[in-house]
Amino acid sequence: MFGSGNSKPQNRIDSLIGAGTRIVGDVHFTGGLRVDGEIDGSIIATPGKPSTLVLSEHARVNGEVNVTHLVVNGEVTGPVSVAEYLELQSKAKVTGDVHYKTLEIQLGAVVEGKLIHLADAAEKVVAFKLGNSEPA
Repeated sequence: MFGSGNSKPQNRIDSLIGAGTRIVGDVHFTGGLRVDGEIDGSIIATPGKPSTLVLSEHARVNGEVNVTHLVVNGEVTGPVSVAEYLELQSKAKVTGDVHYKTLEIQLGAVVEGKLIHLADAAEKVVAFKLGNSEPA
């Protein structure tokens, strides 16, 4: 109701990868996905469509994560790219660079890598291109 409406992830979960389940390979999804298990591969949402990924405290992901909204309370080893909203809960551990637009970090969350704000990254690319195209 207030604000843009895109800042917080949606509550709807369409798919579940349960505790005790291990997937070897990439996971592509649309909508909402909750992971309580383990994935050895990338998790990639359909580009251009809203997506929410929830990683519980039992979840383990070894690979790239590329989604619109992400809530992490488990472990991710690999690069993370979140187009809109990223929430790192207290038991979250991310090993890899994190690209985000909006970020919420709770006490206890750990990131071993760079935090890169998407708007900052875009500004640097534009400034770099402008800097190279203009005579010195």
